[in-house]
Amino acid sequence: MKIKWSDIRTKSNMLSTFRVFLVIPIIFLILNFNEAYSYRVYAVLLMVLGVITDLLDGYLARKYNEITEFGKIIDPFADKVNIVAIIILLYYMDELPAYYFWVIILRDVIIFTGGIIVSNIVGKVLPSNLLGKITVLSIGFFIIATVLDLRSITWLYESLKYLSLVLSVGSVIGYAIRGVELVKWKKNETV
Repeated sequence: MKIKWSDIRTKSNMLSTFRVFLVIPIIFLILNFNEAYSYRVYAVLLMVLGVITDLLDGYLARKYNEITEFGKIIDPFADKVNIVAIIILLYYMDELPAYYFWVIILRDVIIFTGGIIVSNIVGKVLPSNLLGKITVLSIGFFIIATVLDLRSITWLYESLKYLSLVLSVGSVIGYAIRGVELVKWKKNETV
């Protein structure tokens, strides 16, 4: 797989790259959110900006026919960098339970590792699927609820937490099934 400089400079890929660096001010705000509640709000606003750029980059790539191999890598990478960095930070600040931390981290490690293995076998980068995108969105909603300290709204907080956990496990299973099917297809194609 060869990535061209022109692929990196598309509107959609520039937005995804921006999203990777957006995690820096978010981390700063989270590290300091006990100083003022406004830091929590600013962190969430930047997270929402990240979600908007995530939606926009896919739309722009499809609209302008700028779907690239680099885009298939940088878009999920930006999601993972943001989610993993924020999850690790919140866990070490005692804002998240250990089981939540481990489920999300293991999900990303398994999907990332499996994606590399399958991509090497079939010869192309696998784009994320709808279940994966919904899972990332649900994790994002739970992170926002955590950053805004919405634990007092127990039904909402717990619902978001368990929904994102169930979807995380489901997305690993979905990606595993898809990966096995692609590898079988590739082996049948070469026979």
